[in-house]
Amino acid sequence: MIDVQRLRVLRAVAEHGSFNKAAGALLLTPSAVSQHIAALERSLGHPVAERSTRGVTLTEAGRLLVDAAETIAAELDQVRSAIDRLSAGRPRLTLATFTSGGRHLLPSALPRFVAERPEVELTVLEAEPEAAVALVRSGGADLALAYHFDGPPPVRAGLDWTPLMDDPLWLVLPQGHPLAGRACLDPAELGGARWVLGCLKTEAFLRRYAALAGFELQVAASTTDYFFAQTLVAAGVGVSLVPQISLAVPASCTAVRVAPPRPARHLGLITPRRRTPHPYAEALAKALRAAAAPDPEAGPDAPPAAATPQAPRTTAATRPRPAGTGAAA
Repeated sequence: MIDVQRLRVLRAVAEHGSFNKAAGALLLTPSAVSQHIAALERSLGHPVAERSTRGVTLTEAGRLLVDAAETIAAELDQVRSAIDRLSAGRPRLTLATFTSGGRHLLPSALPRFVAERPEVELTVLEAEPEAAVALVRSGGADLALAYHFDGPPPVRAGLDWTPLMDDPLWLVLPQGHPLAGRACLDPAELGGARWVLGCLKTEAFLRRYAALAGFELQVAASTTDYFFAQTLVAAGVGVSLVPQISLAVPASCTAVRVAPPRPARHLGLITPRRRTPHPYAEALAKALRAAAAPDPEAGPDAPPAAATPQAPRTTAATRPRPAGTGAAA
């Protein structure tokens, strides 16, 4: 049988890249860490870590064990949270969400959930996807609304990703811009423009795009709020790239579709891989899926249902649901 404490030590070695640093994090001596790893290797009959002048590298067996250790630790945290909830007067459910996703989906999903489960004490935490993953893994949240651009979803071992909807990106330009009347634009056509950034992840996407298209990204303003970014565009600071659900285009701006292949954020739910279903989490997930479902009467590229026309020259615009402000990730 594999000793759980030895798995904990191996996780620390993998995280810190050395026996000495792992020992400091665990409040053990380096000798004790070395003994735990040696005992683990003896019980397995395989080496799990290799030392070198550059630190410690896990073997394939070591990496498999660390993946398993993370899953076990996450399950234990979830069980601890479930036990804590047993002593509560009312059943509790915690949802982590990024701001613009919560602004778009929760006003539709929560009334349905509350009506069906009035006994539940619901807590909503604002968290970017990376922080949301940690919350769900630790049991600090029962599920999370998150997103990713290209590449795999932001989940790790022991977690599941359920797609909800795609959130296409739009270019936001000052209304007097020479290209503001176009039906769609390739961002490379704005290569010489100054950009207003509304999110670090959008910046990362734009920098990758600019490198591939062969132009240098000129940043005029960098924010963590898409709504603030759009007011800066209206003020003539530059142009911006904004997800559809965050569009709140001022009358002095124009939103233009990005030319195909159109980039998008992919919204989804992060949930722990449970042995038995969590009935309240399942009910909230169902309500969120219903809120994210496309309007059958809308076209495949239509703005969200909450969209409101702004001005005759605006190609497309949507107003945010009235749920406050904050980092519009």
